[in-house]
Amino acid sequence: MSEATTEPTPVGTVTRLDDHRTGRTALVVDLEKTTPASTDGAVPQGEAVDRPGNPLADWLTLPDTDVLPAWARSRASVIANVRAFGRLTWWHTRYHAFRTPKYLVKTVLLAARGFFRATIGLWPTLSAQDHSAAVKALRAQVKARPEDVDLAVRLQVAHYARTQTRRWRFGAAAAAVTAAAVGIALAPPLLQAGIGAAVITPLAYLGRGKETRLLDQAAPPLKVDMSAQQLNEALRAAGLLKSGSGKDDKDPKVHCTMGPVRDGRGWAVIFDMPRGGGKTASDVLAKREVIAQELGVDEIQVIMSRVRAAKGGNAGRVTMWVADDDPYLGTPNPSPLEKAERFSIWEPVPFGQDARGNRVAVPVMWQSMFFGGLPRRGKTFSQRLLTAAGLLDAYVRHYVADGKGGADWMPMKAVAHRLVMGAEDDAIDALKAMLQELLTEMERRFALLRDLPTSVCPEGKLTPDIMVKYNLPVIFVTIDELQEYFTAMEREDREQVINDLCRVARRGPAAGFISNFASQRPDAESVPAKLREIITIRYSTQVVDRTSSDMVLGKGKAAQGADASVLSEDHKGVGVLVTGPASFVTVRADYLDGTGFAALCRKGRTLREAAGQLTGDAAGDVTAAADAAGVSVPAIVSDVLDVMRHSPRMFTTDLLAGLVNLDEDVYGDFNAERLASELEAAGVKRTSKQVKISGANGAGYQRRDIEAAVPAEILLSTDR
Repeated sequence: MSEATTEPTPVGTVTRLDDHRTGRTALVVDLEKTTPASTDGAVPQGEAVDRPGNPLADWLTLPDTDVLPAWARSRASVIANVRAFGRLTWWHTRYHAFRTPKYLVKTVLLAARGFFRATIGLWPTLSAQDHSAAVKALRAQVKARPEDVDLAVRLQVAHYARTQTRRWRFGAAAAAVTAAAVGIALAPPLLQAGIGAAVITPLAYLGRGKETRLLDQAAPPLKVDMSAQQLNEALRAAGLLKSGSGKDDKDPKVHCTMGPVRDGRGWAVIFDMPRGGGKTASDVLAKREVIAQELGVDEIQVIMSRVRAAKGGNAGRVTMWVADDDPYLGTPNPSPLEKAERFSIWEPVPFGQDARGNRVAVPVMWQSMFFGGLPRRGKTFSQRLLTAAGLLDAYVRHYVADGKGGADWMPMKAVAHRLVMGAEDDAIDALKAMLQELLTEMERRFALLRDLPTSVCPEGKLTPDIMVKYNLPVIFVTIDELQEYFTAMEREDREQVINDLCRVARRGPAAGFISNFASQRPDAESVPAKLREIITIRYSTQVVDRTSSDMVLGKGKAAQGADASVLSEDHKGVGVLVTGPASFVTVRADYLDGTGFAALCRKGRTLREAAGQLTGDAAGDVTAAADAAGVSVPAIVSDVLDVMRHSPRMFTTDLLAGLVNLDEDVYGDFNAERLASELEAAGVKRTSKQVKISGANGAGYQRRDIEAAVPAEILLSTDR
């Protein structure tokens, strides 16, 4: 995968076929298949045509030039160009439509000038100037010989003929104009317009000048212009080409195998670095910012990647696309998962689109993911897209932990087998217990898979058939805000949790485990390198610098072009996705808001109930069960139960802090008295106003008192 996922295949031009035969597939002339090869060194009947000495080799060897033009080599390219043509046509239509009054005035003025020119041209005919020459000649002779009566008579006859000719010619012209005027006046309006156009059009054409144009030159406003010369100058300024004026043919230049050409809303070019200069495609990618500056654009508009051998490239071939403006701004696209009824986690998950608008999907089976970036840049929203895909597959079991403990992941209570919220002591204990449960399940699965015959489990890992037959649903492990857990733990606990996570991410995929981790601070203290380095898929929203980008995406990725530090504050939901050692793309992730995510969680619960796959915490969650049953539970009761998820009892101060973390807008002004009043109004009856936790007494609540306010039928349905 590359930054531009739909580049056209490079076009190569072969000038000397002898230099390109080595390593190429040649035609085979098989004259007699039944003739055995000779054993005395003679050439067999069936042989490659490009053998030395074959006089037909140059004629029969296939050229390596593509049959189709670059824009027609893929369905996506054809669609993109058709859409671009449509946008261009619509732009021209609007451009000229707004100038129609101007064009009408200009047409009338041109027609007036054409009428004047026509009159000047017809005047010699109307005035019978062909007769005037004879009259003038005879008049001169009469002046010379006034006594010659015959000349005088001939002069009078010629003058009379000229006068008569003028009369009938002017009369005919006047009659024609009068008849035309009367006919036009009596004709229907549509015919009048047609006749007027038929008259004005030739007159306007006659009235044109050498520099006169009826229509304005409509050129779409190209924000970015690029030519081969500009590209060479930019590369030369970046130190990638040897210095020179660039105008001399002997100066080193790149060889453009395609373009620069307009491609959608930008310029596309594929070029080869010149040999002998010692510069490679990797050197070009490392100079992205300088090249952008020389082309007069922001580096976010310059998208470059290597063209690998599989696509006809080499170590010096680069594909570049320069956008007219920032391609990642604008209204985000809604996630297609939002309207889906079901989804198979074995299929690539729709994730977003790249700069050219091509869809990007992420295969999550056998993978582990890591999301990083600054706060409030869409990191959690992007991470949730992959987890959301698992909601629509009933045979996906979710284990979720959120170190922040906010509302982002709370809807997962309707589906998650285990849900850990926050990074308090009880939540950390719940996280450690969840990891131990995962490791136990992983070892159980490996033991089962080892005992299966190769006819059932040929590769020793989970398959869709094994998943259903042996009830081994895919395990989707989602942990957000990892840094909150690691910073709150003691050193020994921290090392143990890190080792457990590494085991899950490293060995789990074969057993059907998918790891989906995220952190705001991917440094050595928050997320150790040994955990980050075993992650196969990485995604980073905006970070502060290239070093931070490499911490998320991998060492050296920024130098290859995968640099999340070039993103700005406006790029919310935009990040760099790395799917392999040399594969990356900048993606604007699909948009799935909290309401849409909650709806998917409810839909996922329904699917699991129907398939008998609703287990763990979700099966015993009273608020989720109430929602599914259509029973109304007061919001204060539901939220308190969410905060007390891991605790049978809790001090009032801790409960208030948890509620504020859950929804600060609602609970920011709450105090102990208001909390007690709201709970009492919701039907909560406290058996005791004091609770004892770790030997300390204080005002607080017991979870059983809160659960007692939930309808009994809901409690019975969640009894495990």
